[in-house]
Amino acid sequence: MVVIARCSFCAKPNTEVETLVGGPGVFICDGCVRLCVSVIEGKPSDAPLIAPWEHDLPLAQVLQNLTPVAAATTQVQQNLAAWVGKARELGGTWSKIGEALGMTRQSAWERFGSTV
Repeated sequence: MVVIARCSFCAKPNTEVETLVGGPGVFICDGCVRLCVSVIEGKPSDAPLIAPWEHDLPLAQVLQNLTPVAAATTQVQQNLAAWVGKARELGGTWSKIGEALGMTRQSAWERFGSTV
């Protein structure tokens, strides 16, 4: 089986999970969905929302998180390039692609021109 994508949360490839659900540039596996459901069901409704990096964590845990975050960033960049490639295949101009990405035509071409 070919690796097509990885879970954006646990980084497991589609070949190691039962189900991988895709969204615009992100994926979540069945195991992470189950974990999310259990967290949501057990969470008090008045709990404050804070970003994961704002938690009081030891340096070792913060450093450990850098690798999967970097891997997720790489996956998102690859997915974005693939979507830009699809837009080009369908006749999308660099102007339209740049507009969709909130950048100029020239910036879109410079960023993705060699990848598509």
